[in-house]
Amino acid sequence: MSSPWDFSDENRRVESCRVAGIELKAGDRVRLAPSGRADIMDLALAGKIGQIEAIEQDFNDKIHLAIVLDDDPGRDLGMLRQPGHRFFFALDEVEPLPKPHPIDN
Repeated sequence: MSSPWDFSDENRRVESCRVAGIELKAGDRVRLAPSGRADIMDLALAGKIGQIEAIEQDFNDKIHLAIVLDDDPGRDLGMLRQPGHRFFFALDEVEPLPKPHPIDN
């Protein structure tokens, strides 16, 4: 049985969410727009493109997107949920990117 403080609890994952009227799921791509402007990471990550690795809900019921950057050389580690290669953003800090057309794949 997991503790309510267990961050690896799969029950904290959310299937999908809506940003700007667009449904997002794990695997979708977004452009980052950190709103904090609080530190160098916000500035460094602004405008970067990444893939949603997971959608998670915290203990205050706030939804966060775990993002793995497209240009991260350690991208594979991010997809394995390793620290330092996933970044968490609120829903108002991402811009959904168009989904590829099935013929484009």
